[in-house]
Amino acid sequence: MVSEHASPLAALGSVDAGGQNVCVAEVASALGRRGLEVTVYTRRDDPSLPTRVALAPGVLVEHVDAGPAREVSKDLLLPYMDEFAARLACAWRDDRPDVVHSHFWMSGKAALAAARPLGVPVVHTFHALGVVKRRHQGSKDTSPPERIGVERAVLSSADRIVATCSDEVFELARMGGDVRRIRVVPCGVDVGLFRPDGPALPRTPGLHRLVSVSRLVERKGIGNVISALTSLPDVELVIAGGPELRCLFDDSHACRLRSIAEELGVVSRVRFVGGLRRLQVPPLLRSADLAVCVPWYEPFGIAPLEAMACGVPVVAAAVGGLIDSVVHDVTGRHVPPRRPDAIAEVVRELLDDPEQRSALGRAGAARAHTRYSWDRVADGTLHAYTEVARGRAVATGVIR
Repeated sequence: MVSEHASPLAALGSVDAGGQNVCVAEVASALGRRGLEVTVYTRRDDPSLPTRVALAPGVLVEHVDAGPAREVSKDLLLPYMDEFAARLACAWRDDRPDVVHSHFWMSGKAALAAARPLGVPVVHTFHALGVVKRRHQGSKDTSPPERIGVERAVLSSADRIVATCSDEVFELARMGGDVRRIRVVPCGVDVGLFRPDGPALPRTPGLHRLVSVSRLVERKGIGNVISALTSLPDVELVIAGGPELRCLFDDSHACRLRSIAEELGVVSRVRFVGGLRRLQVPPLLRSADLAVCVPWYEPFGIAPLEAMACGVPVVAAAVGGLIDSVVHDVTGRHVPPRRPDAIAEVVRELLDDPEQRSALGRAGAARAHTRYSWDRVADGTLHAYTEVARGRAVATGVIR
């Protein structure tokens, strides 16, 4: 696996650490449990990191020297991808992999450059698409201008594309992708950790609780949830994400959200808890009446699955992967993005109907546990690997 900016070892909640990190870590670990030998190549962003770290049985993380050994925004990493590719090629000449699975567009560029001369098949997952980001962010899009062109090249060159949701398949087809080479494999949830039974954090007396677990960047829509509180006087919002609590308000995104809450007069009912360790998230979710996940756009979105697995109904924006994972009026409710009024209306309806909330929560837990376990995701991923490995063996006449 190649995941240039999203290390499976990274702490979650920072600007560039989120669902992709979780997906890479969990799928690699699930494949390791099946007896595969997996190496995840990620860029070294700290000089003190060892070259190799054991992530799980059968799984190693290898830190690749490419560019400065410090944190660099993913939007500034493209100039280092040739060096990254050269390091991969050197490693793979000595130990040729059966299949390479690249994650995110820059990893795809580097992986294809390293794998093609060696005849190694490449499976690619975009996790997010530049055309979608540009459509929604416009002039605020900080991606390098080369991104969309590179994505088209990866789309046409990879042996298989693993899309995380049906909406992404439509976008890839619009980009000229061959749908016969696209397989849909969603992201997943740790159903052993995220489950309805277990401890829950204490509640604030007299208030209903909404929980948002998310990075704090603007497109995640948390500002819209804060705005909705003006119509929900008996509701508090707990926001988990960003840096750890002691550093939270040195973070520009947290400061922006706090300013919105202050301007609207709801700051006393908005609680920031900072970035949490994975073990801390389920008790927070289980304390919620509703989980709210209303991004402006979302390639997939793992946070709603985590809430569903804990038996918590989800109010979700009807975008991207949330259209697949959250079933309207079955496991939660869909709302339009960027609509605080719609959020407030749906939240009020559900808070006033505890029986429906209970039914939505039970259905969400069942859906998450039966359809979205990481073992099931790994099965789909492994099927894509097997397809390309067999196809390459037939094409070359070499069976490895």
